[in-house]
Order: sequence, then C-alpha cells, then structure tokens
Amino acid sequence: MNKNFTALFLKDLEKHKDEVFAQWVAKILNICPGGYGEGDVLLGLRIPQIRVIAKKYWKNINLKEVEKLFRHEIHEVRLASLMILVEKYAKAIDVDKYDIVKIYLNNSKYINNWDLVDLSAPNILGHFWYLSASLTDFWKYAISGNIWKERIVMVSTFYFIKQNRFAETLELAKMFLTNEYDLIHKASGWMLREVGKRDIKTLITFLDKYSHVMPRTMLRYSIEKFPERQRKFYLEKSSHSL
Repeated sequence: MNKNFTALFLKDLEKHKDEVFAQWVAKILNICPGGYGEGDVLLGLRIPQIRVIAKKYWKNINLKEVEKLFRHEIHEVRLASLMILVEKYAKAIDVDKYDIVKIYLNNSKYINNWDLVDLSAPNILGHFWYLSASLTDFWKYAISGNIWKERIVMVSTFYFIKQNRFAETLELAKMFLTNEYDLIHKASGWMLREVGKRDIKTLITFLDKYSHVMPRTMLRYSIEKFPERQRKFYLEKSSHSL
C-alpha cells in the first residue's frame, strides 16, 4: 500500500472542493447550529465525484487505514471511506466480511447523517444480518434510542426486503410508531413502501391496523405510490390528520 495514501486521498477530494455547493448540501444534511448534523465539515463534493475517488483507492487501502478515515472530521471523507468499505465487503470472502462488520459496528457513531447510513447499511449490515443466525446487535440498535443506530437498523432491512423477508421491517415499524425523530419516520415509511412494491397485501394489512396511529411522515412515505383516492382514505383515517 502507498504510504502516502491518506494524503493522496485527501488531495483528490480537495481538488473538487466547492464552497457554494457545500452550503447547499449543508441545508439538506441539516448541518447548522442545533441541527442533527451540527459540527460536521463539508468540502462540497458531488456523489459521483466521491464514487470515482473511492473506486480509485479501494483495492489498495487496508482496513486499518479505512477505519482511520472513517473517523475523519470531513463528511465526504467519511462518505468515501464507507463507499470503500461497501466495495471491500462485497468482494471479501465470508471470514473477512465479519472483520468489516466489526469495523462498521465499532464506529457507528461516525455514521452520523442519513446519506452515510443509507449508502452503507443495506449493503453491509443488511446482508450480514440477513445471513446471521443471531440478530442480537440488530435488536440492540433498534432499542438504542440513538437516531443513527435506529436509522441504520431500519434501512439495513432494505436487503431483507429485496429477499422478500418482511417480518423485521414490520416489527421495527411498529416499534418506531412512537419514535420522536422525523428521520426515523421517513426511513420507516420508505421501507414500508418498499415492502408494498413486492407484496401490497402485506403493506395494506399493516396500514389497516396502524395507519390511524402512524406518524404523519411515516404514513405519507409508505403510501406515496398509492392512487390518490387510496392515499386520501388512509390520510383521513390518521389521528395525525391536520
């Protein structure tokens, strides 16, 4: 591995620095005083630019080095390191996949915005948990009370859903009915919508039982693809109707 990897990696990211775009992204990621992204640092890179850089380096960086980058103060560095980790996980043999999962779990506090979660959780933890005999960590994340761990566990079930396994997604959605975070409502509604794409009866059964108590955002996301008349029906049933 090139001993100057970190310097070269950061230099490549710096080449695309865009302060104007960074200000726009900061609004989307709520990076502001009092926001859930408060204190984060942005360079202002586009996702395709970050992907190109991640692809350039993923083969040569070892896991110890990527773990260091995982903890970097710059948002795009963490995002690129997650892209590298996803690629390494996809190419790794089973015994090495567990090492990558450990890095992910041990550093989850640095996966602290929705773009970082959504890019990585299904492809690493989703796959790992789907094949695992134990979901101990899965349910620990679900009851953690931490917004990012809760979003990680919900979005990780996207992999389950793609395999037509819905039980965990539905159980999490029930658990998160009283969750305080809008980002968790969005993630839950999104995953419910994905369930509905594959099994509309399962989604309808869930909605018929819980739509009247679902947070407004969760409900809206889950029925986004419904015909207007059907959307109106469930929105009017909701106790959160305005």
